[in-house]
Amino acid sequence: MFTYQIKVEYLGTNFVGWQIQKNGLSIQEILEKALSRFLKEKIRVIGSGRTDAGVHASEQSAHFKMKNNIIDKNNFINSINFFLKKYPISILGIKKKSNKFHARHSANKRTYKYFIINRCSSLVLEKNKAWHIKKKLDVNIMKKGAEILKGTHNFSTFRASSCQAKSPIKTLKKVAVKKNKNQIVLTFQSKSFLQQQVRSMVGSLKYLGEGKWNLNDFQKAFSSRKRTMCAPPAPAHGLYLTKVLY
Repeated sequence: MFTYQIKVEYLGTNFVGWQIQKNGLSIQEILEKALSRFLKEKIRVIGSGRTDAGVHASEQSAHFKMKNNIIDKNNFINSINFFLKKYPISILGIKKKSNKFHARHSANKRTYKYFIINRCSSLVLEKNKAWHIKKKLDVNIMKKGAEILKGTHNFSTFRASSCQAKSPIKTLKKVAVKKNKNQIVLTFQSKSFLQQQVRSMVGSLKYLGEGKWNLNDFQKAFSSRKRTMCAPPAPAHGLYLTKVLY
């Protein structure tokens, strides 16, 4: 058997998420059907992480195993993307890996970006691709809140009640807040994240930015380790998985 890593771009708006589910169409299901049809064997695709319904990816990483070696990678990519053309999903690249490689377990860093458009006018081009916030946000205090999140902490406040992770302890290697005109981009990097952690942190930083919380309120909510103290999570459509490093 040969192991291959693929990098995948997708718009998650109309999907139930990455993982196969009974209640709707997933990215994983579509990829497995396309690969199985083209390769004429049963293919199982394993992703680096399970993005939620509505979440996008500019570079999701996944792997699969197959019986034969791929000779022409460009032909392979073009052929698979032909089968995917009905959907907002595209294979960006493919690479042969050792049989020990695992898209999820071998990952060392995952980077997510969250996009906010901070303006009065409604969204057209970025509709379902960014969080539209009309009230002017104070980016400077959001940056101060982001600094509090850096490092190794118990992130229980930002953990969904349905999260199955063994521990709420995570290490955020990077948290950044940058503004360019009316676009605010929040970047988070860690080896792994809790379920809804990024969206919950963004929602809480938004509370800071609009003045509903001050830094003491933010710190108090974070330190409480109580989900009930968290601000409402940011909507899924502003979140992108942008990089997975091994």
